[in-house]
Order: sequence, then structure tokens, then C-alpha cells
Amino acid sequence: MSVRGVEEAALDWVWDHRDRFALGEDALAAEGQVNRTWKPLGELARVCASVSLCTPPADPLHGRVSDLLDFAWQQTHRGELFPLMQSLEPFATYPLEVYAAFASAGFRHPGYEASAAVVARTRGWRLTEQYPTRRLGVLEAERHSGIHPHGHLPQALGRTWLGGLPEPWTFERAAGYALTHVVFHLTDWGRSPQGVPSDLADYLAHWLPPWLDSCLEAQMWDLSCELLAVAAGLPHPPDPAVLEDAWPRVAAAQDTSGAIPEEGALQDAAGEHTGTDPYDFTDCYHSTLMAVFAAALTTARLRDADHAGQGVPG
Repeated sequence: MSVRGVEEAALDWVWDHRDRFALGEDALAAEGQVNRTWKPLGELARVCASVSLCTPPADPLHGRVSDLLDFAWQQTHRGELFPLMQSLEPFATYPLEVYAAFASAGFRHPGYEASAAVVARTRGWRLTEQYPTRRLGVLEAERHSGIHPHGHLPQALGRTWLGGLPEPWTFERAAGYALTHVVFHLTDWGRSPQGVPSDLADYLAHWLPPWLDSCLEAQMWDLSCELLAVAAGLPHPPDPAVLEDAWPRVAAAQDTSGAIPEEGALQDAAGEHTGTDPYDFTDCYHSTLMAVFAAALTTARLRDADHAGQGVPG
């Protein structure tokens, strides 16, 4: 299956399961589980916002992701839920991070942005303790939401695992997810490859291929797709041989439904699961979204390379 084929099948699965991304009555509950409510919706919005920008308007996939974005925005009551979330958790950053995904696609709620700007001027907001990678994400969210960033990107980047140019043999799962999100934040989720400093770009150009190969070998499909998205978002795309090796392996892990498991061997749909879904939603929605994201960025970079006459194979 081609890169485009993986994207189409994965997006079909997302479309068919869009109701699973919907917010339930527990979205504003004090005991609600954010990772099961706002997190999936925010990730849907983030991926669709990026894919819509790198996919030509005439492409049917552009219309599909645009419809998914509209669906996701409706789940927030066209932004009305964000002020309510802020009133319940004034210093939580995830509402702003989810909102920023919508704002990056042109969906805005001026009232929420004004109130969020007030909170962002407090010492409590500036001093909230966060992992360095999360700090980068908050700075990006502030920028997209029209809020003056409360910190400086170079200093925040220098505190991350990737920003320190660590020994390559220290790469493992947690470091892998951290580095992918550092690059996502630096490139505005694939929109601006030149946002990656030259030293990091050179470092990743050298070490990303073996890291990707090790993750594919370990059947870590979710992290592999994130690394493929990083590869497609760097200032200079990887050697075509890297893509020609990686994408067929991802395609082989994709179920006929379009779903891709987070990790492990392909599961027989006739096994312990019934119906057409071989995996629980929580076990495959993120990896399937990441496949859409990585495939869209890869296709866009290959298309740009072809237009530039570089002859990179698709």
C-alpha cells in the first residue's frame, strides 16, 4: 500500500468513528477523565488542522478533514465550553492547548481569548511547573491564541531532551515522544520546517533513521508514525530509502478497517473482539491519527520535491 493509501484508510477509520471523539456529559465534570474526553478531541482537531493546510483544496481528503474540524468545533459548542473550563480550572493549561488547535485553523472565541490573556498575566500561570516539552506546547498555544508568550522559546528548548543533543544511545520510548513533540512545536505541527534550528536538524538527520528503524522493529507503530511525521517536517526530508523502507512496514500493520494499533502485531478481528473493530478505540485512535498526520506531511513534502524537480519517488 502507498503512503496515500495508508492515509486514506486511516482517515476513513477516523471518519467512521468520529462519534467516539465526541464530548460526553463528563467533559466538565470535576471527576471527569481529561485523557478520555478533551485529549482525543484536541488531537483530532490538531491533526485535521495541519492536514487541511498541507492538502490541496481540490483533494477529497481536504474536504473530509475540514468536515471533521467542523464536527470537533461543534463539540465545544463553538468555543463556549472553553470559558466554562477556565472557570473550573483557571490554571490548567490543557484548555488553552486544545483551543489553540482550533485557533490555528481559524476557529476562534474572542471572549475566551480575552479571559485567558488575563490569567496568563498572573505569576501563578508563569510559574506553573511543567515538563520542558509541555512548556514549549504552552508557548505555542499562547501564540496561536493571541496571548503574548510568557517565556522565550530558545530557553525552553534548551531544557528539553532533544535541545541538549543527547547521546543517541539514550533514546528510548519516553525520549522518543518528547523529541517528536519538540519538533511538532518548533515547526507548528509541520507548517514551518525552518523552525528547527540547524544543529537539531543535522542531529535528527543523522539519528532519526536508526531510531525509526528500531521502533518499527519493536512494532511501536504510534511512535513510529510520530517519527515519520518528524522526518517529513524537517528542513531537509530524509533519504528516500528511509521512507521506502518504513511506510510498507506501517501499511502492513494497518488493519483492513484502517485502524493502526499503538503497538504489537496485527490482531485478528475474529479473535476476542467482535464486529469490524479489532481494537478498542483507546488502543488505536492516536496511532491512527498519527498515521494520517505523518502520511499527509510526507505526501506534501514529496509533492513539493517533485515540483522542485528533485525527483524524490512517491
